Amino acid sequence: MHIFLFRKDPRSFRGREVSSMDNGVSYAKKTLSVILLFNVTSLHSTTPRVRRRKEGKDSQQQTLGPSVGMSWWWAGAIGAARKKLDDDSAASSGKFESVALVIGATGIVGSSLVNILPLSDTPGGPWKIYAVSRRSPKPALLPPAADDASAGPLPVQYIHCDVLDPDDAFAKLSLLADVTHLFYVAWSNRIVEAENRAVNSAMLHNVLAAVVPSAAGLRHVCLQTGRKHYLGPFEALGNSHDPPYHEDLPRLPVPNFYYDQEDILFDELSKKEGGAVTWSIHRPTTIFGFSPTSLMNVIGTLCVYAAICRHEGAPLKWFGSRLTWDGFNDASDADLIAEQQIWAAVDPYAKKEAFNCSNGDVFKWKRLWAELAERFGVEAVGYEGEEGRFRLEEAMRGKEAVWEKIVAEHELVPTKLKEVGTWWFADAVLGVEVVHLDSMNKSKEHGFLGFRNTVTSFNSWIDRMRACKIVP
Repeated sequence: MHIFLFRKDPRSFRGREVSSMDNGVSYAKKTLSVILLFNVTSLHSTTPRVRRRKEGKDSQQQTLGPSVGMSWWWAGAIGAARKKLDDDSAASSGKFESVALVIGATGIVGSSLVNILPLSDTPGGPWKIYAVSRRSPKPALLPPAADDASAGPLPVQYIHCDVLDPDDAFAKLSLLADVTHLFYVAWSNRIVEAENRAVNSAMLHNVLAAVVPSAAGLRHVCLQTGRKHYLGPFEALGNSHDPPYHEDLPRLPVPNFYYDQEDILFDELSKKEGGAVTWSIHRPTTIFGFSPTSLMNVIGTLCVYAAICRHEGAPLKWFGSRLTWDGFNDASDADLIAEQQIWAAVDPYAKKEAFNCSNGDVFKWKRLWAELAERFGVEAVGYEGEEGRFRLEEAMRGKEAVWEKIVAEHELVPTKLKEVGTWWFADAVLGVEVVHLDSMNKSKEHGFLGFRNTVTSFNSWIDRMRACKIVP
C-alpha cells in the first residue's frame, strides 16, 4: 500500500510517498508517534531542492515556494520524517520516464500541472511535458521557472492548438507519439447547457481521437470535471443530491456535459486493445489557483475587484447570497488537484476510479472576505440582506479605464480588464443558494491524503498574483 501525504504552508506545497509499516501498527498510531518508514523504490524520486540555512552547528532546511521545488516527502502538520533520497538525477541525463500531454495548460489547474510535473522529485518522473492551449501564453503569465540554476531548463514545450477544430487537433496532437499520460483540464463556457454539451464533448473527442491511436505508449488519461456532476448545470441548480457528495451517487436526470465527457472517455479508451490505457476522473469544486486569464479564477477576479475598490476609495461590498456568506463552504486548491491527478496517473490503486478533490476542510466566505479586505486596505462590507445584493458583472461594467490606470500606476503586467475579471463566474460562485460539500473519504481510502488549509491557500494565491505583478 502506498500513501501519498502532502502539506501546505504559506510558502510551499510539500509531500512524499510513504509506505505502510510492516509491524501492523495502525496509521493513526504511526502519525501520532511520527514514526514513518519510507519506501525508496516504489516510485522514482530524486533529491528535493531545498535551501540550507546555517544556525550554529545545525543545518536547517528551508523549503522553496510552490513554483520552485515540490518535494514529495512528508514534513506536515503532525510531525516530520525524512526520506533518504537517491542522489542520481535521470532528468539531468535528458532521459524521460514519462511524457505528459496537458490539454488546457494555461488554465487554472493546467498551470499547476505544468509547474509541478517537471520537478525532479515528482512521482513518475522525470517528466517531459507538452503544454497545449488555444491561446498562445503570454510569457509574463507563464508559471515561473525554478531559481535553481543546476536544475536546467524546464522540459516544457508549448503548443498552440484549438482542440475544438478537429483538423487542427489531429494535425498537431497526432504527431506526439511519445505521450504516456494525458491530463485533460480544458473547459469552454457557453451560455446554455446544450451548447456546453456540444462544444466540450467535441473538444474531448477531438483530443482522444488524435492521441489514443497515435501514442502507442499511452498509459493513463486523467479527465477533470467538477462539482456540477452532483449539482447539475447552472441553469438546473436546485435538483442536486444531498451533501456531502460521494463518488458513487447516480447521475442526475438532467443534461450535463460532464456525463457526456465520461461516456466519450470510456468509449474512446475501449478501442485500445486489451484495455491497456487506464483512466481517472477528478471532481474539484471552486478552484483557488494562479491563472490570471482563466475563466474560473475566482481569487484573481476578487483581487481585481478589491483593487478597483481601493483605487476608487470604495468599500469592498459583498454581492453574493446569505447562504454562501454565512454557510459552510469548501474549495479546491489548484496544486492539490494537480497532485491528486499525478498520484492517480502513476499509482496502481487509483486506476479506473472517480475522485472528489477538495481541500479537506470547510470555511465561511465572511472570513475570507475580511482577509481580502485587509490585504487590499479597504473596508469590508458583508451581507446586508437581499435588498443589498447586486451583480458584480453589472457593478464592474465600464471600469476598463480604471483598470488601465491601476496597471500603469503600479507597473503591473499589461492586461485588459476582461482578461483578469471574470465577473459572471464570481456572481455564480458566490451567489449559490444551496449547500454543496463533498467527501474525500474515497480518495483517502485509496491512498491519497493530500489536504490544504483553505484560508492559507486563499492568501497564498493572492501573494502569487501580487508577486507576478497581476494585481497591486
